[in-house]
Amino acid sequence: MTEPILRVEHLSVAFDHPLGKVRAVDDVSFALRPGERFGLAGESGSGKSTMALAILRLIKPPGRIESGTVRLGDRALSELDEEAMRATRLAGIALVPQGSMNSLNPVMRIGEQIADAMRDHGVARSSDHIAGLLQRVGLSPGTERQYPHELSGGMKQRACIAIAISLSPKVIIADEPTSALDVVVQRQVMETLARVQTDLGSAVILVGHDMGLMAQFVDRLGVMYAGRLVETAPIGEIIVTPRHPYTQALIASLPSFGQRGTLIGIPGLAPLLRDLPPGCAFHPRCPKATDRCRMEKPAVRELAPGIHVACHHA
Repeated sequence: MTEPILRVEHLSVAFDHPLGKVRAVDDVSFALRPGERFGLAGESGSGKSTMALAILRLIKPPGRIESGTVRLGDRALSELDEEAMRATRLAGIALVPQGSMNSLNPVMRIGEQIADAMRDHGVARSSDHIAGLLQRVGLSPGTERQYPHELSGGMKQRACIAIAISLSPKVIIADEPTSALDVVVQRQVMETLARVQTDLGSAVILVGHDMGLMAQFVDRLGVMYAGRLVETAPIGEIIVTPRHPYTQALIASLPSFGQRGTLIGIPGLAPLLRDLPPGCAFHPRCPKATDRCRMEKPAVRELAPGIHVACHHA
């Protein structure tokens, strides 16, 4: 079996708050193999984007990485100095950020922004190379001379993908790349991401809360709740046989063409990370909760090869 290209081991991220420490990522572990598509799903505030930023060592004060290691191949990213880590970003691990309009410089042409990212890594490329990158993501060579405000939302997102693949990274982290786009453009952006990922042979971490999108794109899915990775399994397995009650509730909330009726939501609200309930953080919203759930925090257990669940009832 192919060795993982990325290993996240017992990663924890905390933020200092006047009312106490907030642990946004709590002892998360997973591995990613070359060419694999791994999804991170969960409600807003579950820790998905924070974990993505922690992998890239982009957590800023008052946040900090409390513990754990991230390994890219045989390199422990936590042991790199700041200059070596800066060089690893984009060349080794690239980010397609959420909100393309906020990530693109509004006063620089698209081609200049691609060239600037490459130049920062000591790589000089011609205009023809930049035009080729734009064509790979479905944009015309003329996009090189345009400013971000001249592009549609989908075009801006594809420009961000062009920057992300400019140095052929081994891992691409896509943080809700279809946020605020209509369904037709969402499909175009995801098809672009899939195509360039296949061309490069890169692995992808797709961060989002759209379970339908995850089902169509990823090979394996991790479900996060209150900073913890509560279930990880192959996508076909987790959609058909979800084991954690939170995963079951997420999938039950999906609309279906074949079954009409009232949509089923998840009762209650996600807890405040600075004031988590004792035991399992999901127990106030869980229909299967018992006294053990209210008292004892469940450990992550491997139920079968590739299937990990943090639940007393799984």
